[in-house]
Amino acid sequence: MKYVFSILVFLLVSQMVLSQNENEAEIQWKTWAELEKAIAQEPKPVFIYFNAEWCAYCKKLDREVFTKTAIIKKINSDYYASKMDVESLETIVFDGVTFTNKQAKTKRNGIHELPLLLASQDGEQVILPATLIYNKDFGIEQQVYNYYTSKQLLNMLN
Repeated sequence: MKYVFSILVFLLVSQMVLSQNENEAEIQWKTWAELEKAIAQEPKPVFIYFNAEWCAYCKKLDREVFTKTAIIKKINSDYYASKMDVESLETIVFDGVTFTNKQAKTKRNGIHELPLLLASQDGEQVILPATLIYNKDFGIEQQVYNYYTSKQLLNMLN
């Protein structure tokens, strides 16, 4: 009986360790509601990444940059991160303002209001991938509208 109990305890502990490692194996992306709540509770720099299903460089970032251990650790420890498909149809309330994708009613690849507001260059179109880095007071630090390597991203985050 002790032997069976010992095995069960070992398996339980192993599963807990594996679950913890899996959580650290990816960036902890927050929804806009979670981001707003986190900023209010404990101000911290913010990393926002806008992408689209059809964007080849977005897929490359997801596959080759956001999977690197150093990137995951840096973003998870020093930033709140939010990721959004620019064509999302989701209604988002952030800072008391409601954002929707009004363009979806009239355009094939309509862009949501939130990326239009935050990631447009000089009021023009959104260019993907779009990465925005804010300081802890939600003031813009950097805007990047192209692909970058993990080394370049680490330099931007330091």
